[in-house]
Amino acid sequence: MPNRIIQKFTDLRAQKKKAFIAFLTAGDPDLKTTEELVLAFENAGVDIVELGVPFSDPLADGPTIQASSQRALKHRVTMMKILETVHSIRRKSEIPIALMTYYNPVFHFTEKRFVVEAKQKGVDGVIIPDLPPEEATGLIQFAKQNDLATIFFLSPTTTPNRMKEIVAASTGFIYYVSLTGVTGARGQLPKGIFQNVKVAKAQTDKPICVGFGVSSRAHVRNILAVADGVIVGSAIIDQIVKNTDRKNLEEKITKFVRRLSNVSKDRFI
Repeated sequence: MPNRIIQKFTDLRAQKKKAFIAFLTAGDPDLKTTEELVLAFENAGVDIVELGVPFSDPLADGPTIQASSQRALKHRVTMMKILETVHSIRRKSEIPIALMTYYNPVFHFTEKRFVVEAKQKGVDGVIIPDLPPEEATGLIQFAKQNDLATIFFLSPTTTPNRMKEIVAASTGFIYYVSLTGVTGARGQLPKGIFQNVKVAKAQTDKPICVGFGVSSRAHVRNILAVADGVIVGSAIIDQIVKNTDRKNLEEKITKFVRRLSNVSKDRFI
C-alpha cells in the first residue's frame, strides 16, 4: 500500500486541488475525543491530520498549543497511548496521519522502535521540529525502510543552500513555517510569505504546505493560491478550549473546521 500522505497529494494534484491539514494535540481534552474528532474531520473535508504528541517543553509552539500539551500530559497521555489511538482510528478510516513530536520522546522510545511502531499502528509521517536533517540520518534511514514520510521545515530565514538540504531530506511534504516565531493564530499573514513560497517551490516538485498563524478562511484561500497545502492548528485548539465543557464539542469543532476546509475544495489551476 502506498504511503497515504504521498498518495493524497498525488490524488489532489490530479484533481487540481490543494490539501487542508488540521492539527490536534493528542489527548486534549482526552484521547477518545481526539479519535472522534479525527474521524469527524475526515467527513468535514480534512485531507491530512497532524497529531501533536504532548511534550513538557514544546519550543516551537506558542501559548495555545503549550497549554493543550499540558492538559494532555495531566491526563497521562503517552506516545504508546497515542499510537494505540491511531491504531483504533485505522480500524475505521484511511485518513493520512502525521505525528508532530519533539525528539526527546523519540529518543527515549529509540528511533528504530519509534518508526517501526508508528508504521505498524498506521502513522504515515513524522514531523520533529527540533531534529534538523543533518542530525536525522538514522531516523531518515529507518523511515525510508518503513515507508514513513519525514517532513522537515523551511522558514523565512532559510538560506538557498540550506533549502536544498531540507528539500532533499523531506518526503510526504515540506512544512513551510510562515513566520519567525512560534505557533499561534494571527490576525494577518506575514509580509513576503507568498514570494518566499514561490522561491521554495522553484527548488522542488515536492508539495509545500504552509503553517503557523493561519486562522481564517481568507488566510487559507490566500495561502493556497501559492502553496500545495495549508496547516491550521492553534485556531482549532482555541475552539476546543471554548467548547470543552459542552456536550456538542465535536459538532462545534467540526463545523469550524469545515468552514476552513471548504476553501481548499476549489479547483486551483
